[in-house]
Amino acid sequence: MLTRNCSLLFLCFLLDKGLLSPLHSPPQGRLGKEHHRGIMGLRRNGGAGFQRVKRGWVWNQFFVLEEYMGSDPQYVGKLHTDLDKGDSIVKYTLSGEGVGSIFTIDQTTGDIHAVQSLDREMKPFYTLRAQAVDLRSGRPLEPESEFIIKVQDINDNEPRFLDGPYAASVPEMSPVGTYVMQVTATDADDPTYGNSARIVYSILHGQPYFSVDPRTGVIRTALPNMDREVKEIYQVLIQAKDMGGQLGGLAGTTTVNITLSDLNDNPPRFSKSIFHLRVPESSPVGSAVGRIKAHDLDTGKNAEVEYYIVPGDGGHMFDIVTNEHQEGIVLLKKRLDYETKKSYAFKVEASNVHLDPRFLHLGPFKDTATVKINVLDVDEPPVFNRPSYSMEVYEDASFGTVIGSVTAQDLDVSGSDVRYSIEWKRDQDSYFDIDPVTGTISTIDVLDRERIAKHNISVVATKVGNPALSRKVPVTINVLDVNEFPPELAMNYESFVCENSKPGQVIQTITARDSDSPPMGPRFFFRSPPQDFKDKNFTIRDYGNNTAGVVTRRSGFRRRAQDLYLLPVVIEDIGHPVLSSTGTLTVRVCACDRGGLLLSCSAEAVFLPVGLSRGALIAILVCIVILLVMVVLYVGLRRQKDKGTLMTSKEDIRDNVIHYDDEGGGEEDTNAFDIGTLRNPKAVVQEKGFCQDVRPGSGPRGATAAPSQDGPDVRDFIQRRLQESHLDSSAPPYDSLVTFAYEGDGSVAESLSSIESRGAEAEEDYRRLCEWGPRFQTLAGIFSGKDPQSCEAERAAAAETNDGSAELTRDTTEEEQT
Repeated sequence: MLTRNCSLLFLCFLLDKGLLSPLHSPPQGRLGKEHHRGIMGLRRNGGAGFQRVKRGWVWNQFFVLEEYMGSDPQYVGKLHTDLDKGDSIVKYTLSGEGVGSIFTIDQTTGDIHAVQSLDREMKPFYTLRAQAVDLRSGRPLEPESEFIIKVQDINDNEPRFLDGPYAASVPEMSPVGTYVMQVTATDADDPTYGNSARIVYSILHGQPYFSVDPRTGVIRTALPNMDREVKEIYQVLIQAKDMGGQLGGLAGTTTVNITLSDLNDNPPRFSKSIFHLRVPESSPVGSAVGRIKAHDLDTGKNAEVEYYIVPGDGGHMFDIVTNEHQEGIVLLKKRLDYETKKSYAFKVEASNVHLDPRFLHLGPFKDTATVKINVLDVDEPPVFNRPSYSMEVYEDASFGTVIGSVTAQDLDVSGSDVRYSIEWKRDQDSYFDIDPVTGTISTIDVLDRERIAKHNISVVATKVGNPALSRKVPVTINVLDVNEFPPELAMNYESFVCENSKPGQVIQTITARDSDSPPMGPRFFFRSPPQDFKDKNFTIRDYGNNTAGVVTRRSGFRRRAQDLYLLPVVIEDIGHPVLSSTGTLTVRVCACDRGGLLLSCSAEAVFLPVGLSRGALIAILVCIVILLVMVVLYVGLRRQKDKGTLMTSKEDIRDNVIHYDDEGGGEEDTNAFDIGTLRNPKAVVQEKGFCQDVRPGSGPRGATAAPSQDGPDVRDFIQRRLQESHLDSSAPPYDSLVTFAYEGDGSVAESLSSIESRGAEAEEDYRRLCEWGPRFQTLAGIFSGKDPQSCEAERAAAAETNDGSAELTRDTTEEEQT
């Protein structure tokens, strides 16, 4: 570094004395600028292209040292143009980053100085612009040029471990060179200049166990067979030094905590070879007797230990399990008895659960110890000779009948006497009593198996010397049944036999029940009564498995002859004495199909279609009634429709309705309508009239009465006309409606009402109807008795016509004629 600084100062001295003269540009004064690569390059800013010319600017220096601590401003460099002849007519100006605050320029000489101390790590370079101006004219002599001042690095930053301190682990017993981890340090100095950022790693503390690679910082084991059980944690101090580790370089340190992870390289070991335990003989099964432990220097799963008892003397009485603290808990497997055996001894083996095959050569990973257990004597309650008792007694046993006895004894050395009693818990315990000295159980009440078939009581045995010590034993007393109930049919059977049944056909399977319990109840026999052995209809067939079948003896059953049979059945059991009962089966005669499926069993069904039930027959009858009603309605509608079609015939006057639309003037027209016309006493009286709704025939006409002059009322007149219609033998056989109306005075045909047709003009000339047109030909033919075709000639000669209207309507009821 010192050599480099001296070289720069020497170069400045030569330039300052003029020993190095600058190159001059052509007379036109073009300015060229070298582009600085390491120093500075030439660059043109004003032209459209680049052209290599003579150097116009002379840059003496373009670096500045960082962290300059001198009293004078640090000299940076000098600006000079070949147009400057030294006559002080050239003015140098500087602009850009830090001008004025960091960098200054002598406008006459072009010398640049740094007035502040710079830090390359904060800003590595500055970009500035230079300009040469003629003082006389103020005209720029050269275009403005841009250059860079770089801050030259010095070794002012030490290496730093940004992620420290570090923690790592490596398995114990690892071989030399096993990778542990890698540490990395960073240096803020310029890595491209000198050795300021060249770092070398080394171990200051932690040898000879570990080593570090000086270039990469990788830490590895340096000592073999490092045992975690000897030392588990190692603290290693790592140094990072710049300048390639040379003297004068800056250094930084960090700590690496390395832990040896455990391997299963140690077997479990008992702290002693014999363990002594004590247990009272009254301890319950499953209780803990004591605990033992085998220590393992390993940790975690490598220290998990499994205990088991080596088969041998006393091992069958105990068991051992491992708890969460890796201790062996000895448990009582069976009940102890001090009077039987006072001590036990057995061996326990402890072994690792997880083995590492790399260390099996070190020996077996297990250890063995002896466990001795002494049984302590305890004053115990009496002990029964059996854990439970079962006894039997008949339900008809008399009072005081001995059922059985229980026995208990005191096994302690003192041998105290025992007294017996029954523990009263419920009412059913009061059926029995026990002798307190001998333990004999007897009855004190009447037993009934049908009410209580089994009695469960508890007998208590108490020591006389210590009444607080007692023991209970369960006693079951089964009440045996006495055959007192006869068997009976299991249910009320209602069987049926088909009319087409054949002899030997089974029509019903029956079974029985008995209130007595086994062995009296489960076996039954079935047969027919002796007086029914010759029954020609049915018989009973015993199958031998508590069931029997009802079998037909003949065929040809008929419901009409007999539809119900009552069949007696005798049922016997095997009790002593043998009890029996007689049940009755009801057998109905039914109709069946060919496959034997039931169709009907009722007596009414004999006269009904085969296979139809009462509901089905009712449904069929309802359907038939509905169909009949529909047929009647259909026929009625067709008849009414046929009557309507007759009106289409123009030849039949009974089916024609002739309507004239020329009506009068209403009730305001007094000239067009006069009720007095209906009461005209001068109306023509006809002795015999014709029915006006049919064409007159050759048959005889009924006599008609003329309207009476004494009764001109319209109602009486209509009644007389109605009677004439009833008495007229030539009237059609259905109702007809005759409408009587009076038209206005202006009608061409005048009034066609039958009221006036019976008046004085009895001999009315109906030939005038022919003159009214083709529509009146049929009407003219009816009243004139001529062929309607004859009106064609008469109509041509008619001179006058009368207007009128007539309406004829039929097929109504008598109630409508008013």
